[in-house]
Amino acid sequence: MKKNDILSKTPRRKFLESLTAAGALGISAWATPLDVRASAMASDAEAWIEKIKGTHRVVFDVPRPHGIFPFEWPRNFLMTNMKTGTPENDCGVVVVLRHEAIPFAMEDRLWAKYKFGEVFKVVDAVTKAPAVRNPFWKPKTGDFSAPGLGNLAIGINELQERGVLFCVCDSAMTVFSNVLAKDSDAVEIKKDFVTGVLPGIQIVPSGLWALGRAQEKKCGYIFVG
Repeated sequence: MKKNDILSKTPRRKFLESLTAAGALGISAWATPLDVRASAMASDAEAWIEKIKGTHRVVFDVPRPHGIFPFEWPRNFLMTNMKTGTPENDCGVVVVLRHEAIPFAMEDRLWAKYKFGEVFKVVDAVTKAPAVRNPFWKPKTGDFSAPGLGNLAIGINELQERGVLFCVCDSAMTVFSNVLAKDSDAVEIKKDFVTGVLPGIQIVPSGLWALGRAQEKKCGYIFVG
């Protein structure tokens, strides 16, 4: 059996139990004082927070996959503000991908390699099967629609073009890389995760860190659960 095939045969309950057990390891791994990469990442994250601008500011907390809502709600916020006279560039919109939502921050290659669709229970809206690609990265016209609204331009790339800021939790990436490792090298998997983060998405020390900083920047909190 190939190492990556183990994931498809691991019951979700056992997987989440393993996640809980690995939590302390993941957090302590990030917090290691000698981790130069973590120090640089924290500095970059602080600079990224300063990009939050605009009169009307919100942060969407995304701890797990939840249909189209993690991406449709930010688009809806922008659309309805425009209807009430506020241009997109006067809105500050932040999306925090943490816990079980971290795969949305990663490229298609990792979805196929680590079977993210099966592990995180994400169904591809087009194929109706467990996703082997990131369905919200450069979707095609017609991939997502809603009654009365038609096509929904809710791809991460499309939202980024409208000024939406995305970040992903480093602690969660550490934890899940350890859980997915099994008899593999967790450090190498974590490196794979980091190199596979999509363009423009900031790695932050933790999703909770980002939520706290965003609210300090006067972002209203919206839970996408």
